[in-house]
Amino acid sequence: TYSEGACDDEPVDCDYETLTLNMSDSYGDGWNGNTFEVAGQSLTLESGSEGVALVCIDMTSCNTITVGGGSWQGEVSWTLDNYGTFFEKAFYSELMLRSFKLGAEVTAFCLLLGFPCALALAKSIRGRTKGALFLLIILPFWSNALVRIFSWTMVLRGNGVLEYSINWLLPGTGPLGLMFTYPAILLGLVHSYLPYMILTCYISIDAIDNQLLEAARSLGAGKLTILFRLIVPLALPGIVAGSVLIFIPVIGSFMEPRLLGGRNGTFIGTIIEDQFTAVFNWPLGAALSFIMMGLVLLVLLGFSPIVRRFK
Repeated sequence: TYSEGACDDEPVDCDYETLTLNMSDSYGDGWNGNTFEVAGQSLTLESGSEGVALVCIDMTSCNTITVGGGSWQGEVSWTLDNYGTFFEKAFYSELMLRSFKLGAEVTAFCLLLGFPCALALAKSIRGRTKGALFLLIILPFWSNALVRIFSWTMVLRGNGVLEYSINWLLPGTGPLGLMFTYPAILLGLVHSYLPYMILTCYISIDAIDNQLLEAARSLGAGKLTILFRLIVPLALPGIVAGSVLIFIPVIGSFMEPRLLGGRNGTFIGTIIEDQFTAVFNWPLGAALSFIMMGLVLLVLLGFSPIVRRFK
C-alpha cells in the first residue's frame, strides 16, 4: 500500500507518493530481519511491522516495485505488461510525440543553419579562412557535452551573460526568462548537433563538380534554380546522413532537457533515464526504449521512398 506524502528530495520531475510497505503481511515472516533495497534505499524489515519504508517513488509510472537482497525467491517469468503500459497510459504516448516533435524541430533548425554554412565552405571560402572556420566548427567536440550544457546555463539564466548584455544595450528590457523553457532546450540541442549537419553536407557539396555549376550558369539558370535543381538533389545524401545523425539521438536525449528545461524538460528520454536511475523499474525503461527504437525505424522507413526518388 502507499499513502500520499511530501518528498524532500525529488529525483525526477513527476508527482510523488510516499511509499509504505508491509512486507510481512504480503510475504510472511521469511522477510523478518533481512535488509533489502527499495528504490535505492536500504531498510530492515521486522515481522508485523508497517511503515518501514518511506521512499520517494514515481507511482504514476511505477507499476511494480523491485525488492531484492533477502532470502525470499520470487518466480521470474516473461511478460509483455510493460509494453502494454505504454499503450494504456496516454502520458507515455504524449511524451513520445513531444520527443519526436523536438527531434524534427532540432533537425530542421540544424538544416536551415548548417546547409548554407556548408555551401559557403565548399564553394566560396578558400585558404586559411576556410581552415579557421573548420576549426571553429569542430571546436565544441573538444569539450564534454555536459560542460557545453552548463555553459549555456550561464548564458541563459537570470542575470546571465545574455540578459545582462541585452539590458546593457537596451536599458529597461527586463528579465528574458529563457532559462527552463522549451526554446532553451532547442538552443542547447541545436548548438550540440549543428556540426554534424555542417560536416555531412560539406562532404556532399564539395564533391559536386564545379563544371556542372558553370554549365548551368552558361545555360541561363539563376542562382535559386541552380540551388534547388542541382545542388540540393546532389547534396541529398549528406542532408539525409546529417538528419539521421541528429534526429535519432535528439529523440532520446535527457541531459539537455533536464538541465536547460527543468520541469518543462520532460520527454521520453528523461522518463527512460528515471526508470533506470531513480525509480529502478528497469523492465518498463527497457520496454520504452524498444518502443522508441521501433518508432524511429518506422519513421526512417517512411522517408526511404522520398530519398530513393531523388537518387
